[in-house]
Amino acid sequence: MELSSVILTTGSSVVFFRLINAGVSKLPMPESACRNAGKWRNISTSFVHSFITAIWAVLCFFLHPQMAEDLIETHSVFSHALVSFSIGYFIYDFFDMVTNQTLSQSWELLFHHLVVITCFGLSVLSCRYVGFAVVALLVEINSVFLHLRQMLRMANIAKGTLYRVNSIINLGTYVVFRINTLAWMTRWLVLNRDKVPLLAYTLGSVGMAIMTVMNIVLFCRLLRSDFLKSSKTKKEKEM
Repeated sequence: MELSSVILTTGSSVVFFRLINAGVSKLPMPESACRNAGKWRNISTSFVHSFITAIWAVLCFFLHPQMAEDLIETHSVFSHALVSFSIGYFIYDFFDMVTNQTLSQSWELLFHHLVVITCFGLSVLSCRYVGFAVVALLVEINSVFLHLRQMLRMANIAKGTLYRVNSIINLGTYVVFRINTLAWMTRWLVLNRDKVPLLAYTLGSVGMAIMTVMNIVLFCRLLRSDFLKSSKTKKEKEM
């Protein structure tokens, strides 16, 4: 792929998500979310990215199944565009958080975004490991429900059937598309150590280690917030 096409796709993605953010600000907003309108716009924009990327990543493997057999060299223009598109989103989101949130609120995500931008950037520029990057983007299937959970909480709909069903789906997809996918990617990296240059292997290993810690911490928070706390409250009411 030419550098110009990568820049065009990534730049267009940044502009696209900036327009989505601006569009969200013109839509009706829950009264409870008005006091933190910047965060509401950010999460809503992230939801749009997750929804598009989740479908796109699945289609990449459906339309080009041979990519699953060779995650290093084999890829399609469609999958390469997906990774470039996602880089644009992470660049947009990085600067949106820097502008609208304090460092104490967002340092974990800012660090996560820097790692992703670096790894994905090397992938699209070298046209290698694109398949591996698309596998990583399968986590966005879970992000759809993760962002929806945040939006429901901001809208003060943290109780009832809708929130409960989303919480169950969120936790289930978290295990399948975050924890399991990350474990599979780590195993793949170890098994293919001889095929991966030292720099790429080091970046991948460090990135995977960071993601593993972040995902375990977030999983514990979700479990405690949506299930353990509610179970404890229910028991206290029955006593």
